[in-house]
Amino acid sequence: MAKKVLIVYAHQSSGSFNAAARNAAVEVLTAQGCTVDVSDLYAMGFKATATAEDIKGEVKNAENFCYLEESKLAWEQGKLSDDIMEEQSKLTEADLIIFQFPMYWFSVPAILKGWIDRVLTNGFAFSQEKRYSQGIFKDKKAMLSFTTGSLESMFSPTGINGDMNVTLWPLQNGILHYCGFQVLAPQIFWAPSSAVAEDRKSMLESWRTRLQGLLEEKPLSFISLDCFDEKAFQLKPEVHEKHASKEFGLTVGIHLNKPLPPHSQMKAGC
Repeated sequence: MAKKVLIVYAHQSSGSFNAAARNAAVEVLTAQGCTVDVSDLYAMGFKATATAEDIKGEVKNAENFCYLEESKLAWEQGKLSDDIMEEQSKLTEADLIIFQFPMYWFSVPAILKGWIDRVLTNGFAFSQEKRYSQGIFKDKKAMLSFTTGSLESMFSPTGINGDMNVTLWPLQNGILHYCGFQVLAPQIFWAPSSAVAEDRKSMLESWRTRLQGLLEEKPLSFISLDCFDEKAFQLKPEVHEKHASKEFGLTVGIHLNKPLPPHSQMKAGC
C-alpha cells in the first residue's frame, strides 16, 4: 500500500542545502510510489503566532483568552482558521511527517515553531488521556531533518554546544513523542555551509540512501506511559527498582540521576 508523506519545510531560499535535502526526499520517496506533499512555510506566508485570529467567529472568553482551551473548542466546532485546518488535513492523511529546517538557536525556526503551536492543537494532536505512547498519532511516524551551523564535534558530550541528544530531547520527546508519533532517528547535516562541495554532495547521497529504507526503519525508544503512576506521573516503584542497577538512565530526560544513555535521541535501539 502506497504511503503518504508530508514534508514540513522551513527555509527561505530555493538554493539552500535544506532545499536540496527536501528535493532529494521528494524525488526518492516519490520514486518508491509514495505520495509526497510539501508545506513550504515561507512560500505559504504561514502565520507564526498563535492568537485569537486563528479562530473564526467569537471566542468563549475574550477577556481572559486561553489558546489551549479556545483552539480545542474551535477544532471541535470546525472554527479554526482555514490555514490551520488545511495543515491538519494534510497531517491526518500522512503516514510519515518529515520536518526539514535549519537549526536556529538550538531549536526550530520561528515559522516552524508557529506551525507546531497552531497545527498541533489540543484535541486534534493530543489530550490529557491520549499522549506519549498512547498518543493520537501513535500509528504515524515523524522525524527531524536539519542542518546545523556548528561542527558535529561541537555538539558532543565534551563539545562547547553540549550533547546533541540533550538538545533533541525537547523536540523529539516534548513535541513528537508527546503527540504519540513513532519518532525516527534524526537526519543531521553537520555544518554544510562550511563544508566543501564534495562533502555536501556526500551528505545528500547518504540521505538519499537512507530514504530508500526510511519507511521500514525502527523508531527511537521512549518510556511507555504505563510505566508511570496515574496520579503524579512518577515512575512506578517496580520500574525504578528494575533499572536501579543499570549503568545508564532510562532516557535523556528520565535519567534517574545516572549517566545519560549514549545516542538515545540519535540512533534507534540505544
